[in-house]
Amino acid sequence: MKAWALHRAFDLYRWRWRILRPVTLGVRMLLVADRQVLLVRHTYQDGWHLPGGALNRGEMPQDAAVREAREEAGAVLLEPPQLLGIYSSFDTGQSNHVLTYAGEAFRLETPTDRWEIAERDCFPVKQLPHDTTEGTRRRIREYLAGRGPYSGRW
Repeated sequence: MKAWALHRAFDLYRWRWRILRPVTLGVRMLLVADRQVLLVRHTYQDGWHLPGGALNRGEMPQDAAVREAREEAGAVLLEPPQLLGIYSSFDTGQSNHVLTYAGEAFRLETPTDRWEIAERDCFPVKQLPHDTTEGTRRRIREYLAGRGPYSGRW
């Protein structure tokens, strides 16, 4: 029941984008340790994703990325993350801009988000699950290439 309600809420949110066309700013956190990447699966969206979300009013992007990593994945960063890139998405009528950070020093605790995230797991960076989103795959490839920061479409 909870998953159904979250799917419907997400659908309504996407319709809001189509009607109002807001410009949004979000963050993602690419967390890699020992050649493994930490990914999350949402309750309302298919596939594996990098942890992330929207900025709170008055919040700095890097702080938001650290917060989202903690909330969604239970990752407590031990050093400041580095900017990987700035990306834009114009799907489903939105104008969404995402700052993506990368961190390699973190410890895992219990995630604080109990509604949005169905599961978290670590995967070898070269052997991602088949349903990892294409945007997530691109960010991991860019991270492995090591020439950032990047800019482009999500």
